[in-house]
Amino acid sequence: MPLDIRAWSSGAALLALAALGYPGPARAEDGTSLDPLRGDLPPASQLQASLSPKASDAPVPDPALGPTPSDGGRVESFSRPAVTSGVAGGEATAAEPDAGEPGSQPASPNAPVSDNAQVQKFLERFQTGYRRAVVERWLGRAGRYTEMIRAIFRDQGLPEDLMFTAMIESGFNPVATSRAGAKGLWQFMAPTARRYGLRVDRWVDERLDPEKSTLAAARYLRDLYAMFGSWELAKAAYNAGEMKVLRAMKALNTTDFWELTRGRHLREETKNFVPAIEAAAVIGREPERYGFAPELAERLAYETGSVPGKTTLKQVAALAGVPAEELDELNPELKLKQTPPGGAYPLKFPRGAAERYAVAAERERALAAERSRQPGKPEVHVVKAHETIDGIARRYGLSASALARMNQLDEGAHIRPGDRLRIVSAARAE
Repeated sequence: MPLDIRAWSSGAALLALAALGYPGPARAEDGTSLDPLRGDLPPASQLQASLSPKASDAPVPDPALGPTPSDGGRVESFSRPAVTSGVAGGEATAAEPDAGEPGSQPASPNAPVSDNAQVQKFLERFQTGYRRAVVERWLGRAGRYTEMIRAIFRDQGLPEDLMFTAMIESGFNPVATSRAGAKGLWQFMAPTARRYGLRVDRWVDERLDPEKSTLAAARYLRDLYAMFGSWELAKAAYNAGEMKVLRAMKALNTTDFWELTRGRHLREETKNFVPAIEAAAVIGREPERYGFAPELAERLAYETGSVPGKTTLKQVAALAGVPAEELDELNPELKLKQTPPGGAYPLKFPRGAAERYAVAAERERALAAERSRQPGKPEVHVVKAHETIDGIARRYGLSASALARMNQLDEGAHIRPGDRLRIVSAARAE
């Protein structure tokens, strides 16, 4: 029977894209491989990683394992509707979305799952030995991102349980890094990420932004399905690249992924990638049926606010009254832990913190402007006995955090008589 590839004419135009880079297998927070496709999960003693990895936890590759807008201060809220089944289940609730808001679309049909030996092998593997603890940890971490991913996939017209591609790629670790340099939930290589609209440069790496990278992954998967007409082939191409899958199809004269697994034209990693996703989807739909009781991580929720360029997260945190580590976790795409130059940046804040930051930043600007109009005030204050940072700050109409920041001190730092604190010149510089 002649080879029948859906949209072959448009697919040929995409062949050149194969050289641009593809997602790769993920690694654990501690640097060990978490690739269940090869069965080289870490021993039980290494399974205590946090459910909420931070950028500082990014893994170190192990060579021994081989290759493998400025908006004028507008505050936006991020909210997804609650999902009450599978790994997104529980008692969490959220406000109903406005008409047309992401998440307002009805649930999409699930992608088909094959009942064959390959899928059964991974169902058994995921429930066996120390792998069960790893999979349960992944399912728990998924609780942070499930609602967001499903909402985006619904909006893009994709089966929602394609989200388990991220489970096999990264274990739902938003800062996972592969040996080949793929990053994020969806393990994008930089060229593919840029092709799908993600910013990757010295300041920002949006592969590490869970929401933006999910939208890029949805568009990529949609394009792959349009090319191959099969979700199994699309998932295989996500792992191996379009060119390799097309060559295998041509060599074996088939459009059936499972037939391709019997040949030598696809790597074992790709042959295992698809059944692993399908097995993960089966477990994710009904984890309790397979004996899993994951402790779901708190779902992703934030609001955005406008922050000037080249502002450090520590500065923002001091004004907003939140830990800098919390801002860092919400904004892992900021490689230097500061907003990029070139205008205001829409920074993600914990709920309520964006408005506090905006009010405090405006007060700082007003105080700086007022001091600049009063040249008679001293440039430097010499500390006297029993004076504190808080008291000196009030004397000059400053906040304690602003005075401490001007002088590169912690707000509770101990000062001594004779210390000299900058007052007006630093404010003018701001």
